[in-house]
Amino acid sequence: MKIIQEKNIIIQNPDTRDFLADAFYQESSVKLPLVIFAHGYKGYKDWGAWNLMAEKFAEAGFFFVKFNFSHNGTTLENPTEFANLEAFGNNNFSKEMSDYDAVLNYFLENPKVDPSKISIIGHSRGGGISVIKAFEDDRIKALITLAGVSNFANRFPRSEKLEEWKKSGVMYSENGRTKQQMPHYYQYFEDFKNNEDRFNIQYAAQHLKKPILILQGTDDLAVNVKEAELLNRWCKTSELFVLENADHTFGAKEPWTEGFLPEDLEKICSISIQFLDKIQG
Repeated sequence: MKIIQEKNIIIQNPDTRDFLADAFYQESSVKLPLVIFAHGYKGYKDWGAWNLMAEKFAEAGFFFVKFNFSHNGTTLENPTEFANLEAFGNNNFSKEMSDYDAVLNYFLENPKVDPSKISIIGHSRGGGISVIKAFEDDRIKALITLAGVSNFANRFPRSEKLEEWKKSGVMYSENGRTKQQMPHYYQYFEDFKNNEDRFNIQYAAQHLKKPILILQGTDDLAVNVKEAELLNRWCKTSELFVLENADHTFGAKEPWTEGFLPEDLEKICSISIQFLDKIQG
């Protein structure tokens, strides 16, 4: 079975900036269900084992797309490094929502895609954005979160540090892997506050009426299992699967040099595929 890989497709978004996407799929005489994957904070489409995950979904009969948010810090020329920290600093949730829409619009035009079968998957912060996107967009029929966050507000600094950020205009977060000091300009918080109702994950989750699969590991140091439990409590149509001893990236790391998925991520992919097969018939 040959998997076709179209890598580094340029998606144009005049409201943000051009960014890259990949598509993995089998040649087929019938239109394929579309699955779009959104990476998380300090992530990118080629991180770790995401390519192997894409192959797994393509082998199962899906048209699988993963993409770089336009302001995740990578560039068209260098999609696997944070080569544009200025863009990273100017990222915000409004831009990510705009990019999500741009990538969905682009692939809906593909003749190989079945526009009636669209699902999205989000990892970590991308899980939170995906909850909101699934709530806002009627074209999306199902949602899967992988270690998805349940709240954006509590990830911003409090009181005194917030004032310091406002005064200086920039706050830095060290990348544990690359050791880069990655900036966040104060506009990030301003964008959130100006759109706080829209970016309320709880509200979106409580009003979602689509099939939702919530996947979480018990040993996740970035997103506590309680967040998955909250999402499941809020959602009226969700299923929760908690994987014992799994970490935030389900065993994957950057770089991932093995030719196979880590065991936990393999399980997560299999559960996700079964879920989508079940709801799509």
